[in-house]
Amino acid sequence: MAATTEAPQGSVELIRVDPISYLTILNAFGQPMANPETPEFLVAEAELIRGEARRQKSERTKNLGEPIQLSGKPLAVQVHGGCAWVAENTTVARKLELETGNTLQIYRGHTGPVTSIAFCDKDFAAHNGGILITGSWDKTIKLWDTDTKALISSTEAHSDFVKCLSVIPSLQLLVSGSSDKIVRFWDLSDAMAGQALTSIGSISSHTRPISCVDGVALTDTSAVLYTADSMGVIKVWDLVKESGATPRWRSTLKSELMHHRTGITEMRFGSGQLWTASSDDTAQILDTTLPTPKPPVSIAHPAAVRCILPLSVTDLAEPYLITGAGDVIRVYDVSSLQEPDLINEVDAHWHDVTGLHLWIRKTVGADSKTRVEPWVVSTSLDGTIRKWRLADLLAQSPPARVEPPKVTKAAPPAKTEFKMTEEEERELAELLDD
Repeated sequence: MAATTEAPQGSVELIRVDPISYLTILNAFGQPMANPETPEFLVAEAELIRGEARRQKSERTKNLGEPIQLSGKPLAVQVHGGCAWVAENTTVARKLELETGNTLQIYRGHTGPVTSIAFCDKDFAAHNGGILITGSWDKTIKLWDTDTKALISSTEAHSDFVKCLSVIPSLQLLVSGSSDKIVRFWDLSDAMAGQALTSIGSISSHTRPISCVDGVALTDTSAVLYTADSMGVIKVWDLVKESGATPRWRSTLKSELMHHRTGITEMRFGSGQLWTASSDDTAQILDTTLPTPKPPVSIAHPAAVRCILPLSVTDLAEPYLITGAGDVIRVYDVSSLQEPDLINEVDAHWHDVTGLHLWIRKTVGADSKTRVEPWVVSTSLDGTIRKWRLADLLAQSPPARVEPPKVTKAAPPAKTEFKMTEEEERELAELLDD
């Protein structure tokens, strides 16, 4: 996204930022930078309306979804067990307990906002313990011990911001995407050694920053990988592991998908289906199992879709799609892929929803029996994590949308007839003579 140039000592370092990424930066940190002395009449009327609507909605929704208030903006989240692992714009990653909202661990070490988060096992064979993997605007990938929260290693991974991470556990493979337009492969087999990660391949065919990566293993030495960029281009790759003193992954372009008009914001692959969200105001579903490819099913939204949760690719395996577009969560019945049915809308947050995750909530009743129930966890640029019972999301019907407050314009002053004084008429006559 940003490219820097060497600056002489005492000069200002210039950073080039593309417009799409600039808007992302502004959204991540909340409001655009402004001079406190800027007169109010220089603020766009649309911005005033949006600000007032958000202020009012923050009051209406302050108790919805058992909110957990964060100290920063959540840019990426993973849910494991009863905990949420949050990548924040405050340069830290945070582990918190969903039931109580208490912070259990804080991972400090990045020098820029943490943008992406993933997990792998300390011992892949024994599934022993956990390693937290974080990517950041500081261009590094860091590995952390989730038991002790100690930093295991730090790798200078890219020449620009790290935007996304994906782990293929059975292959001990980490895939990273960056604003430098490069996708890189990293060996996780020796993750606990404390050394920087070893690069074992890369892809450099995208022409725009990488926004999403996702893959699945086919065998012990092969996989299929999906990579997406900020222009909406999705590329499908066949990965093959080449043996040697230093094993590497060779990628072969299988196909290129151009279904979206603009950037991909989230991508999930499972059960032969590719689920994508985009800033072109759509969520799309592509069936990759058909012998003859068909156009994807597109679900239009009134705003950019920033996140999706297809329950069919989770352990629930239910035919429902949950989306986050603007500050609203929507639920669709996709049992008939050709005719998705909107079954619910929830005004969930007062700012954009950035993430949706399944949480299997476990509670102990008065009879000492453990109750297991599926919930959905949502995160937003309003700085909160909220929790929603899945049964409630599926049971309700779409409510009437709340319109933003109207801003009444002051009536313009009445026009008065303009007349010049005798002196002004004389001066005008003299100018015309000249």
